[in-house]
This record gives sequence, structure tokens and C-alpha cells, in this order.
Amino acid sequence: MNISSKALDFFFEICNIPRPSGHEEKMTQYLEQFARDRSLNYETDSAGNVLIRKSATQGRETAPGIALQAHTDMVCSQREGIGHDFLKDPIRTKIEGEWLSAQGTTLGADNGIGVATALAVLDASDIKHGPIECLFTVCEEEGLGGAYTIAPNWMKSPYLINLDSEEEGELFVGCAGGNQLSATFNYTEEPAPKDYFFASATVSNLQGGHSGDDIDKGRANAIKLLAGLLNDFSSHFEVHIASISGGDRHNTIPISARAFIAVPWEQKEPLRILFNIFTGELEREYRITDPNMHFTLSSEDNKQNIKFIPYEKSTRILKALLAAPTGVYSFSQEAPSFVQTSNNLAIIAQKEGELTIHSSQRSDSSFALKQITQMLAATFKLAGAKVEWDEGYPGWTPIYDSPLLSVAKKEYTRLFQKEAKVKTIHAGLECGLFSSKYPEMQMISFGPTLRGVHTPEEKINLPSLDKFWIHLKAILEAI
Repeated sequence: MNISSKALDFFFEICNIPRPSGHEEKMTQYLEQFARDRSLNYETDSAGNVLIRKSATQGRETAPGIALQAHTDMVCSQREGIGHDFLKDPIRTKIEGEWLSAQGTTLGADNGIGVATALAVLDASDIKHGPIECLFTVCEEEGLGGAYTIAPNWMKSPYLINLDSEEEGELFVGCAGGNQLSATFNYTEEPAPKDYFFASATVSNLQGGHSGDDIDKGRANAIKLLAGLLNDFSSHFEVHIASISGGDRHNTIPISARAFIAVPWEQKEPLRILFNIFTGELEREYRITDPNMHFTLSSEDNKQNIKFIPYEKSTRILKALLAAPTGVYSFSQEAPSFVQTSNNLAIIAQKEGELTIHSSQRSDSSFALKQITQMLAATFKLAGAKVEWDEGYPGWTPIYDSPLLSVAKKEYTRLFQKEAKVKTIHAGLECGLFSSKYPEMQMISFGPTLRGVHTPEEKINLPSLDKFWIHLKAILEAI
């Protein structure tokens, strides 16, 4: 492999820097020091976004400028029992065959490898190029927060390459827009019912994945499965709920969920029988997409001090969760193999007297996005929740005849003797926001092959990183 050792070196350095969304301060400091060490001009805005500029190489001063863009934050997820502190601990990496991954946690190649590649370009002395701008944004994984704050006149380049795609050999020229919805149920807690059987029900070890890129793969959603299980219980006997929780990121298909429940003592054994029947059906249904899914039903003794959600309220919550769609809602009529609209039941969070369900909606149609958002709002409002949703982020409208795309396609064919695929993506990219602020800027997005992003199974294919690096250098030299 001919992977730039500098790109990997920078990535391993980044793995030592804590960078959960909203906590990118040390990454910002690292980037500023990187620029100072190389006497590169840089600016940092109030959000912590960093823009580093590198002059054109000799003889290329009149070439069009090009911006490289990546986000510095990462999704933080870990397997049960790992005990990793993402605010302090470095990411521990391992290489197995052609794949680089982390030990029990997300790797952060989304989008640390994009950051590292941009740094390798800034550090390189053997690439001929015009003026370079490298934009490093914060809080992308939390609603594209950093990109929202970018000033419309900050970047000067007519071209931008977003380094945040996850399939080598594919050039992306458009993405879905999206928003987030929250439904909050308020209630007065009640004492635990007397002479009841208490139990914890859990769903875990699902495959999960990115709520945009992986939403069409048919993977199970832990919140939806748990809601289905509890609804099945409630169709046979009275089920009281003290707590229900699951998921941790709006842009991740939840991999685990749990509930603390109570049923009449005489229903203890029927409960176990129903549990075994229902979970057996789920295991057969998802044997391909989620072969490692795991269910538990554990008795809990001496829990009379636990407070419960009122029975009528908890029943309404369960019905709303069962009715709310999750996964692909519709496919594109123009390109039936592409997802148009989806929803992800992402998080259930609970505190005293309040339970909130967070979901994220995506669509490449503003009308369809509005429709599915209003459908979810109606579902939860009918169940008695207070519903709110944000303004969301815009989609990125494809331009198929741009000179930048033409160069990227031509160079890929020249290098690898096959054509790159030109596609749009269901996930949200910061390009949508950039296109609204820089309407004349031509943009593409590409990257190496990643798998399992937003999960502890995240990994990067090293040979694809090699090709990604070679292709990027060729584009910079050809512009």
C-alpha cells in the first residue's frame, strides 16, 4: 500500500485528542498549533471552526483556489462493559488485515480521517496546487452546528471538496435535508403497585449504524423492538412502567434499550412465556441484519420505593411508540433504489416526571420532510405529548455538469481504469449549508471506505484510504 504515512500519522495523533461533539476545544487548539508550527495563516471563529490557508505552489499562483473540508467531532459509542471516558481517554486502535478499527469503541474515522488527510495536504511539499483553504468544523454530529455559524464571506475558494463520505469510488454531489423532533410526556409519578412482580426487560447487541447511510439496510431499532415487546405484554395483562430508555445519538440507529416494569404477581410465568415467544420471533425476523441481538428479562426484588409512570400515561406512550414509523418511509420515484424519506426513533430519555422521545427525519424533498414531521407530531400529540422540532438543515441540490466534478471523474478514470459512481446520499452533509451561503461554489464529496460508523464496529479500509489519497492529490494537481 502507498498510503500517505503522514495522513495515518495525523490520524493516530487525532485519536489521542478528546473530541466528542460539543467538546472539540482541544482539537481546535491542536489545529491552531499545527498552523503556527508551519507558519500557515489561520483564523478561528467564535464557534471553534478553524480555517487554515496555504499558498499556491510556485507556478500555480493563478490556479483556482480549492477548499478541503472536514469536521473535527466524532460520535462516541462503546460496547457494554468497556468503561471508556471519551472526554479523557485516547481511542485505542488495532489493525486486522486490511481494516483499521478501535478496541470496543467508535473509531472516529468519521470524520477524523478527513481531518488527517487535509492536514497531510497542508503538510506536504510534493503536491503542486493552487491556493488551498482547509476548513475544520465543529459539532457536525449534533445537527451541523459548526457549519451553521460559518460566515458567508469566510472562504474564498470557488471549489470545495468535502472529505466526509464513506465509500471509495463514489463521488457525491447531493444530500438529504433533515430536522429533529422531540415529544415530551409530563406526568406525576405514582408509588409502585403492591403485590406485583418487578422485572427489567432489555434489548441489546443490535448492529445499529448511521441513521442516514444505514437506514435502508433493514436493521432493527432497539427502541422500536422494546416498545413492541411491551405492547405485546400489555395486550395480555396489565403492565406498569417505571422507566424506559434507549439510544444515545439522534443520528445513530439505537443498539440497546431497557425498561423497568411491573405486572400482577400471578402473571409472572405468563410474562416469561410471552417474552420467550416474542423474542424468538424477533430473532428469526432479524437473523440476517442483527444476528447477535440479545434479550433479557430479569426479576427485580424489593423495589417498592421505585416511582412509576401513571398506567394510562404509560399505555399512551407505548401506543405512540408502536405507531411512530422508523426506518425508510419512502423511496425516490425518480431513482427507486435511493431512499427519499426516513425517520429514526433515536433516543428515549427520562427524568423525574418527564419522558422525552427524540427522533430525526431526513428527506431530499422539502415537502416530504414536512409531511413526515407533521405525521410524527400528530402521533405524539394524540398521545398527549408536547411536541417541538427544529428548523433543520437544508439539502444539497446536485449539479452534474460542474468543472470540479468533471475533473474528479476524469482523474479517477485515468488512475484506476474505471469510472467513479456519481451519487447523492441520504445522510446530511455540511455541503447543504455551504451551498446556501456560497451559492456559486462548486462542491463534491468523497472519501475512503468506512463501515459501521457511529457504532463500536466502525472501521476503515486501508487500501481504499490509499486510493482516496492518490485521487485527492491528482485532483489538486489537475485543477
